[in-house]
Amino acid sequence: MSKTLTEIRSLARSHTSTAINVLVAIMRSKDATAAARVSAANAILDRGWGKSTQVLEGTENGALELIHRIERVIVDPEDSHREDL
Repeated sequence: MSKTLTEIRSLARSHTSTAINVLVAIMRSKDATAAARVSAANAILDRGWGKSTQVLEGTENGALELIHRIERVIVDPEDSHREDL
């Protein structure tokens, strides 16, 4: 990790308390929009408890089915004026 990145992280972390206080103030503010209040509340919860996990649904036997698709498209330079490329 470069020294600059370390310095930036350190500087940002030094403002953690202030940032949390701002989020709490927004969350509690009756003047803030509902969306801003929810966003602030989610940010506080994420930092305190981590982001919630997402459940992945599988097939009938519980196995996850992943489908990978790789498509190779060969373009003819003389057809480069086509709009569907």
